[in-house]
Amino acid sequence: MGMSVTISAAAAEDAEQIFKLQYLAFQREAELYGNYLIQPLTQSLDSLKDEMATDTVLVARLGDEVVGAVRGSVGEDGTASIAKLCVHPRLQGHGLGARLLRAVEEALAGHGGTTRFRLHTGHKSESNLRLYRKAGYAKVGNRTASDGVHLVILEKDAESPAAYTVSA
Repeated sequence: MGMSVTISAAAAEDAEQIFKLQYLAFQREAELYGNYLIQPLTQSLDSLKDEMATDTVLVARLGDEVVGAVRGSVGEDGTASIAKLCVHPRLQGHGLGARLLRAVEEALAGHGGTTRFRLHTGHKSESNLRLYRKAGYAKVGNRTASDGVHLVILEKDAESPAAYTVSA
């Protein structure tokens, strides 16, 4: 009988595992865009630690192994930005990304004053776009990242974080 995946707040000692997971999980995105200079692959460990000190960071664990991560923060205008959602490649396609997304939305909504959630993904990232649409996100714009990747910006109202049709 296998272990179940649990989601909880990240601890400072998780930084290295998150860093390695992020690098592994975003390889597929880099390959899709033919660009290995995307921000999740070039971020330093110190920069990630800085984010962990200020942002809401959640991890999915299978035993002691970090197999998923996501982070977010709430701006002064009430917009919660969600970023760097990643799942270990061997566990992708089993609803873990949806569980992490739902968990970070709930955590960010718990800060009070959160009016909407915003995230972005590359325009070619169909599986990500499908996940976000199922979670109730709608496209609100586009931009080009500093690494040259064309991003789709998506949002949804914070009043509906449980609008999922994805089963975990």
